Amino acid sequence: MEAYYWDTQLEYLRRTRDLYYNDDYLEFLVTSVWKISKPIHIIDFGCGYGYLGLKLLPILPKGSKYTGIDKGQQLINKAKEYFHNLPYETEFFVADTNEIEMESKYDIAVCHAFLLHMSEPKRMLQRMIDSIVNDGKIICFEPHWISGMSSYELAGYEQSQIVPLGILQKLFEGSKNKTGNDGNIGAKVPIYLSELGVKNIECRVSDKVNFLHPDKNQQDKQKLFHSLKEDGVGGAPVDKAQFIENLIKRGISAKDALEQFEAELLFSQVFNMDSSLIYAPSMKITFGEIKK
Repeated sequence: MEAYYWDTQLEYLRRTRDLYYNDDYLEFLVTSVWKISKPIHIIDFGCGYGYLGLKLLPILPKGSKYTGIDKGQQLINKAKEYFHNLPYETEFFVADTNEIEMESKYDIAVCHAFLLHMSEPKRMLQRMIDSIVNDGKIICFEPHWISGMSSYELAGYEQSQIVPLGILQKLFEGSKNKTGNDGNIGAKVPIYLSELGVKNIECRVSDKVNFLHPDKNQQDKQKLFHSLKEDGVGGAPVDKAQFIENLIKRGISAKDALEQFEAELLFSQVFNMDSSLIYAPSMKITFGEIKK
């Protein structure tokens, strides 16, 4: 049986999640934007190791419950381990979210960096909606890769030297058309939810701007640097010929493929723990109300 890919990516997931949100911003969303004032039951689609539960349960009203569903057995095992000694009511299921039958009993359905991996995201959104009670909410934390890629600043270099946005835009759009998986889906979720009948839809952007600089506390600097590297910042392209061939297969010209290779190579060569780098992932947070 083929291993589930995300079961092998726990360290990546753990090391990169803190790049996206400050805790006080999540608390602001819970208390001032979503105005959650009484205990709720959340279901998390593609929950992984329970990241959203770990972040949200401490700031939700006491007595709130969290249910996580994921296809990865190892991820669910880790989630159970993390929550074992915490004072929250939780349950976790290993299941394919495309196939599991859901009851319409949850107050809020959430997902985080989940829909971008779906070839039919609107179908998955409908499944999420179907799991929610009347007057409940759906909340989707999803990426918009091209806005994240535009949010780099590396001291000493023009942004276009290290991140050629035009080429990347073509690559992201080409990948979506070819595979169905859409890294820019964060900006499309509001439209999809509107088409599915969700009401009072709003969209926010993740607040965290990561600043790596030489004078940062050594421990914090090391942690941030490794998180950025784990998230692909300054990653080195390995084989030039193979890299260019792969990009050409994805629909861009040989000239653009070479430019992308050179940009990624330069970024990998000049980015180090003592660099001054600004990076804002710009995750989109879309939410709305379910009226049945």
